[in-house]
Amino acid sequence: MEKSQILLAFGTLALLLASVLADDVVVLTEENFDKEVGQDRGALVEFYAPWCGHCKKLAPEFAKLGASFKKAKSVLIGKVDCDEHKSVCSKYGVQGYPTIQWFPKGSLEPKKYEGPRTSEALAEFVNTEGGTNVKIATLPSSVVVLNPDNFDQVVLDETKDVLVEFYAPWCGHCKILAPTYEKVATAFKMEEDIVIANLDADKHKDLAEKYGVTGYPTLKLFTKSNKAGEDYNGDRDLDDFVKLINKKCGTSRDGKGQLTSKAGILSSLDALVKDFVAASNDEKKAVLLKIEGEVEKLKGSTERHGKIYLKAAKSCLKKGADYPKKEIERLQRMLDKLKQMNLLSRRISYRHLYKSVDAAAAALADSPSFSHVSQGLILHPSAGI
Repeated sequence: MEKSQILLAFGTLALLLASVLADDVVVLTEENFDKEVGQDRGALVEFYAPWCGHCKKLAPEFAKLGASFKKAKSVLIGKVDCDEHKSVCSKYGVQGYPTIQWFPKGSLEPKKYEGPRTSEALAEFVNTEGGTNVKIATLPSSVVVLNPDNFDQVVLDETKDVLVEFYAPWCGHCKILAPTYEKVATAFKMEEDIVIANLDADKHKDLAEKYGVTGYPTLKLFTKSNKAGEDYNGDRDLDDFVKLINKKCGTSRDGKGQLTSKAGILSSLDALVKDFVAASNDEKKAVLLKIEGEVEKLKGSTERHGKIYLKAAKSCLKKGADYPKKEIERLQRMLDKLKQMNLLSRRISYRHLYKSVDAAAAALADSPSFSHVSQGLILHPSAGI
């Protein structure tokens, strides 16, 4: 039970830190706004609402801006969720979304940005106001580009599930879909047997005709078991794509690419897991052999998850009864050290981080399910097992 707490806490900590590190746009709140803005650096702040269509369209451009200015110590790129932090947005006269304002160094008197909402135009504005000379970074794409030379090799690979967008460069709907499709690819880039790809169907008309493409964008999912392709006619929001892939391909990712609470849990091993938890040390060895036999039957990502079950089981046998206590102590030392370190180049409130880790551990306090142990290991493979 304690072991489940430890491993999920490790996983939660890893995911939270990864999330913070991956987002180069500083999240501003009622608590930290005055600590981050108006201090020793200029700040460009986007005031947005999560439901706002224009804000969603701006998001990838603002993310590029944040990534490009990541190392510029004299400039902060930040954002405020006005649904959640209404008092901050009201204080600075925000009446529509998105509103973008520049706060000079040492000042809380903003200047409203009225220019184009592209990363290049925003960067030019920040460079002018902040005295910097930063160029927009070109972010590598996670979408696999298809052509006649690689189409069959990628799409018809029976070890891969492949989502293909057939698009035309001049197509307006394709341009609108592009940033969302990139997010889909990013969300699943850690899945070895998932490929998110696209094909310029205007340039490669023969391939498009072969698969019955008559309009743009056309989306088809080529699963391992269906290489004829299945049309996708659902909504084109990130969450809808993620749900489709998780359902059809057996993955467990969210829109940010993080593992969900279902990740790594194999129902086919549940009965053996219960037997292992209930068994004496001698009996555990016999159950372990049965688990090994079942894992050998697994394929693809489930095989990887099954092997992690084995790692967890073997660790329980090897490290003895005092292992959970030692892991708790080791985790506490890590948290204490993190508290003293300036882990990131910007200020981070660790209080939120600690609460999330504690909450994750507490949520499993009454759960004897050994599959949570495996889940924790998948989330953080270096957790000491």
